[in-house]
Amino acid sequence: MRVRYALLSLAAFAAPASTSTATTTAEGVDAFKTVQKVLQHPRCQNCHIPGAAPLQFDEGRVHAMSIQRGADGKGAAGLSCSACHGAGNLPASYGEHVPPGAPNWHLPPPDRKMVFIGLSAGDLCRGLKDKQHNGGKDIAALTEHVDHDPLVLWGWNPGLGRAPVSVAHDEFMAAFKTWADAGAPCAG
Repeated sequence: MRVRYALLSLAAFAAPASTSTATTTAEGVDAFKTVQKVLQHPRCQNCHIPGAAPLQFDEGRVHAMSIQRGADGKGAAGLSCSACHGAGNLPASYGEHVPPGAPNWHLPPPDRKMVFIGLSAGDLCRGLKDKQHNGGKDIAALTEHVDHDPLVLWGWNPGLGRAPVSVAHDEFMAAFKTWADAGAPCAG
């Protein structure tokens, strides 16, 4: 009887069976495919450009009126982004092709362009994590940025005549968090 009691007592202290829900590297790399699809959608990549002129429309045409990034990403001297882009979209009654709007409309500044155009998944992933080019953000800050920044969220509500990001925001965030939970792995 004592032996049985001793075994039962030891069993009470045994490590619980593994219920690990750790996200694997492969799951993280796979989740980044959804993140890439979002970041390389016209709503995102039209402002995350390699050059100085933002793009517009789903075709990624060079912005009309020779608009330029400017020294701070908020437009060239004398023609800031906010001269046309207000704090919110104009009402649908204004019609299509009016300037869209969101708070703090801007491009990334020239010293950290955060280019999304034409990159492989691996290069996009590495660039996204590069604190020298992403505004000093760690993965937690990047997650907060893509989940709550009004300019980012505008991509899902771009106004009349513009296609929203093709992946629902909650699906994007689930993929982003899976990627982050896996340690933000990059392909290749």
